[in-house]
Amino acid sequence: MSEHQVTSPLPGIFYRSPAPGQPEFVQVGANVEAGQTIGLVEIMKQFSEIKADVQGVLTSFTVADNGALAPGDPVAIIETK
Repeated sequence: MSEHQVTSPLPGIFYRSPAPGQPEFVQVGANVEAGQTIGLVEIMKQFSEIKADVQGVLTSFTVADNGALAPGDPVAIIETK
């Protein structure tokens, strides 16, 4: 097994759910598919999806919900087979 880092393509604020009070896109420990949305980055009121680029188990987020991101910052770790 190996670890894969999902990185942010944009600067902005990271959100784990689609809107306040709604469930997170994915929970730590859940299986994810390549292309599955795991969060959003918001910059100047525009939202962009962050997607898993590999299949595996999301083992951790490396940025807090509502945390600031720069381009290339790690967002999550996915364990692949």
